[in-house]
Amino acid sequence: MRSVMRNWNGTSRRRARTVLAVAALFGLAGCTSLSNMGLDEDLAPSARPVIADNVRSGRLARIGAAQHPRILASYGGEYSDMRLERMVAGIVGRLVTVSDNPSQVYQISILDSPVINAFALPGGYLYVSRGLLAVANDSAELAAVIAHEMAHVTANHGVLRQQREAEAVLASRVVSEVLSDKAAGQRALARGKVALAQFSRNQELEADGIGIAAMGEAGFDPYAAADFQAAMSAFNAFNSGTDAQVNSLDFLSTHPSTPQRVALALGHARKFGARGVGDRNRQAYLAGIDGMLFGDSPDEGYVRGRTYAHADLGIAFEFPAGFDIENRPEAVLAARASDGAGIRFDGVEVPPRQSLTDYLASGWVEGLDPSTVRAVSINGLDGAAARARVGRWDFDVTVVRGGGQVYRILVAVPVGSGALDALAQNSRTGFRMLSAAEKASLKPLRIRIVRAGNGDTVESLSQTMLGTTDGPGFFRVLNGLEPGEAIVAGQYYKTVTH
Repeated sequence: MRSVMRNWNGTSRRRARTVLAVAALFGLAGCTSLSNMGLDEDLAPSARPVIADNVRSGRLARIGAAQHPRILASYGGEYSDMRLERMVAGIVGRLVTVSDNPSQVYQISILDSPVINAFALPGGYLYVSRGLLAVANDSAELAAVIAHEMAHVTANHGVLRQQREAEAVLASRVVSEVLSDKAAGQRALARGKVALAQFSRNQELEADGIGIAAMGEAGFDPYAAADFQAAMSAFNAFNSGTDAQVNSLDFLSTHPSTPQRVALALGHARKFGARGVGDRNRQAYLAGIDGMLFGDSPDEGYVRGRTYAHADLGIAFEFPAGFDIENRPEAVLAARASDGAGIRFDGVEVPPRQSLTDYLASGWVEGLDPSTVRAVSINGLDGAAARARVGRWDFDVTVVRGGGQVYRILVAVPVGSGALDALAQNSRTGFRMLSAAEKASLKPLRIRIVRAGNGDTVESLSQTMLGTTDGPGFFRVLNGLEPGEAIVAGQYYKTVTH
């Protein structure tokens, strides 16, 4: 959640439906690309690869250029780190040299987002998140990801695939009915279209084949493609068994990995020979990501365990147990799979002289029961609460004033669940102001590269790992280690610390 609140003004009468409607939209997943947004139905794929130089003045290039700023807004903007940017650009450069026309240009952006993802737009716009960079273990694994996305562009998959009409209608309806704030609505629609732009299984497999061939020809180890898919499966399994944050627009959902797909990737790699061919460049890659921000950025605030905290705003909000939490630019969202309950926490500008009960009753909550509007005290802070019902959902809506800002807690449960009272009270009391010491202690996490010494083990190197309750397990998945695989003295490994 951004510290700047201007995007939460002009709240819609239907804002109370945000938690569940937006969550339903973002649940749609496929390999991420926005290649066909706004294309005419009769537009045929070009005979030439759709990359920057040969379409810069065409319709496809204009589509990519128009969507580029929306993608940046949806994923926290670009992550600026000259050393990291050069490392990534060097990998792209090697891949371009083996293309049919190496003079053609790709533009790659590193997204300032912990979400693990990579995708492409027409016109040669490539994107990789710092979340994905943190999980990749060497230059060859990153080359596999980038080559796969380049293959979608050169094969014109976005033009060949038509966006499903029902999903497009859903995206438009969610934005028009839920968000009246134009800026927030554009971001939600952009993120929705990211989720909706799915490639078919055949296109995914075709991109795998093209990408592995390209990275092998460029001198990278072609087996890294299968290794990265296996690493992502292990990362997914680890996250599924912990309280780790679940992101609905991540690589795990948009690039589905299966044993068959890994086996096919290995088949493509064997065309270049046995394992051991090609470069991995692990040490150079780790040097490039050393010091890179990991997880949430200071501007977004931090989700640590069940608590969201923001130093600049001086606030903390603890979510009830059992919820998966996602920190987005527009809000912090949480969902509980066991009963479908949802929570949205965000902020809004309310005139200091307007009472919070008047604000609650001012018309922005659809289905509000006016008789339930009441003043409440939340950990010594002024607040107000009310109930609403929209369709199949019951809502408890709480607003609280702290540090000159008003914050909103929207709790939703299915009608008749009987869980709303306890869940709302638990959520309401989870909001508080931070002390000066707590604000000072909130620091971002970063990737730190360490060199293993004689006698080092997974347990010893993971003692300083932060952001997890299972240091050894997190260390293994972050470094792509198999169960039981030992540390090698002299080699470099990733850790996560302040």
